[in-house]
Amino acid sequence: MKNPQPLHSILKKTLNALEMDVPLKVYSIWGAWNEIVGDSVAAQSQPRSIRNQILWVEVSHSTWMQQLHFLKPTLLEKINSFLGESLIRDIRFRLGKIFPPVPSPQKTLLLEDEKIDKETLNQIERMLQKIEDQEVKKSLRKVLINSAKMERFKGKLK
Repeated sequence: MKNPQPLHSILKKTLNALEMDVPLKVYSIWGAWNEIVGDSVAAQSQPRSIRNQILWVEVSHSTWMQQLHFLKPTLLEKINSFLGESLIRDIRFRLGKIFPPVPSPQKTLLLEDEKIDKETLNQIERMLQKIEDQEVKKSLRKVLINSAKMERFKGKLK
């Protein structure tokens, strides 16, 4: 058996082989819509679908639709700049219902901000002592630390 590979590299190779990396990259527009178009435009519009390199955007009002039509070249440039390549060739606007954005969790409740004590870290290091392969050791360390953080996080939610 070959040396274990990190899961992210296996997934990346698989997505590339299936030619799914480009569609997934394009759909990253949804999560970054506010960042790409700005808060005022994002409050009145939302991306809905992509077909044949055409981004369909729902807009709250016909006045906004007209305004966005004038801004189309700028929006296209911003979107493709965000994507790092020209993956969207046109934008089409239609009237629709705009849903408020889902609020992000409070910073105090983020798992990555969770701290674990030195004793737990020492215990993890003791468990990893006999593992010789550094990549495996590094990956297991990360899994064990995240598991400890998750346990601590769950305790705070109770």
